[in-house]
Amino acid sequence: MPRILAIDFGLKRTGLAVTDPLKIIATGLTTVESKQLIPYLKEYFSREQVEMLIIGEPKNMDDSDTHATPLVEKCIKDLEKNFPGIPIRKVDERFTSKMASRAMIDMGMKKKQRRDKALIDEIAATILLQDYLNSSGQ
Repeated sequence: MPRILAIDFGLKRTGLAVTDPLKIIATGLTTVESKQLIPYLKEYFSREQVEMLIIGEPKNMDDSDTHATPLVEKCIKDLEKNFPGIPIRKVDERFTSKMASRAMIDMGMKKKQRRDKALIDEIAATILLQDYLNSSGQ
């Protein structure tokens, strides 16, 4: 059964998360260098079926674009070009990094582990995806 994959895109690193085959639970997949995102996804899609991509849309509190919005828009164009058969949905990513940091504290992670920005990005992608699943009734 095809999965849904979430992308928390950043200038340096991109966090990825996927659903289980039944699309009930989101799980962190990995964090990749942003410039390696397309090659990583090509390899991943050769092994796993993915029916949809969810990407975090950076917005300010007043719904205006952030400095990162053009980067995400460029990423979406690259994804559409490389994977034309996979629909892409943008979802609000406000607070996901803060929620990821809070989740790490709640899980009892040590301070050194909580400084791992790659892990924060992966957890943020997982939160994006789980929120999407919860709100869409998947």
